[in-house]
Amino acid sequence: MTDQKPLPYQGVRVVEFTHMVMGPTCGMILADFGAEVIKVEPIEGDKTRKLLGSGAGFFPMFNRNKKSISVDMTTQEGMDIVRKLVASADVVSENFKPSTMAKLGLDYETLKKTYPKLIYVSHKGFLPGPYDHRTALDEVVQMMGGLAYMTGPEDRPLRAGSSVNDIMGGLFGAIGAMAALKQREITGVGQQVQSSLFESNVFLVGQHMMQYAVTGQAAKPMPSRISAWAIYDVFEVAAGEKIFLAVVTDTQWKIFCDAFGFNDLYANPELLLNNQRVQARPTLIPDIKARLSHLTAKSISDIFEQNGLPFAPITKPEQLFDDPHLIATGGLAPITLTDGAKAGMDTQTPLLPLMMGGERLGIRHNPPSVGEQTEEILSHLGYTKDAVSALISSGVVRC
Repeated sequence: MTDQKPLPYQGVRVVEFTHMVMGPTCGMILADFGAEVIKVEPIEGDKTRKLLGSGAGFFPMFNRNKKSISVDMTTQEGMDIVRKLVASADVVSENFKPSTMAKLGLDYETLKKTYPKLIYVSHKGFLPGPYDHRTALDEVVQMMGGLAYMTGPEDRPLRAGSSVNDIMGGLFGAIGAMAALKQREITGVGQQVQSSLFESNVFLVGQHMMQYAVTGQAAKPMPSRISAWAIYDVFEVAAGEKIFLAVVTDTQWKIFCDAFGFNDLYANPELLLNNQRVQARPTLIPDIKARLSHLTAKSISDIFEQNGLPFAPITKPEQLFDDPHLIATGGLAPITLTDGAKAGMDTQTPLLPLMMGGERLGIRHNPPSVGEQTEEILSHLGYTKDAVSALISSGVVRC
């Protein structure tokens, strides 16, 4: 765990009723910025802990720097604990169906009557409107929001290879919470912040919507789009390796041709300007692919790097653990896994992609085990040791 300077949201308490990705992302961001984020879990723990396959990384990725209290909210004693915890909160964050929180008396309309300074962050599928009754998932909104259409080939919509809208929704939930905390300093009053999957997705494809508004031409899916640049593609080179190469300005075109000795291409007046090269792509790209096909990906990378041209190896996620830049810059931080077959194993996790005062925002606490801080939190709420022992014995809480 890292030692850091004082963080901007130290002293802010966030109580979260969240699972999966969207809500936990919001809490993780606030926790990374120093807030005390308390995750309220059922006695059996957040079901996200036990997901397999593509969900196996959700809990360890999005629940670092948090505390866990495990409470049976079906009991009166458990709800008493939760209500005391909410009373101590600056922010409540949730991503359950509206009816779930309302049945518990933990919805915003109920809580604001007693706690007018409370900031309440709701993460939903849709903002209030005609769709808000629907059940949404990241993949659902990618399909209905144009992102899957833009990602896949023609007539083959394809979801993006990450939980982009869940993460975006959590990010905007955190931004909203930060803004509401600042506004509370001015007004003395809290408010509800609402963030959603669908609207996050629409924001992501907004550039394509505006392309249509500006040009009158509908955006084509990325695999068949008319690129803004002539050389902006994946090239297969020696030994079947693949590499992404880009030449996006007329200056870079000259550098590229000089570096590879393609003097005939640079001398061609029909290829002098970027827009000319874009129009010539049907013949230009096959020509360049043929010219580069005998070179290794490393040799091409070296030439591009030496000449300041954009390039990228085609990297798999698991290879990023060994990425020299991430290692050198502290972009990965050590954590200990708390769930599953590899519980107790040390690994590394990506940090927020920013620096403050020249430092990354690090890991202060591993993702918590179920109820890891239950005793600590109950003590701070005023429960005596005997009372805590009684709650544990009766199964109301888990430590």
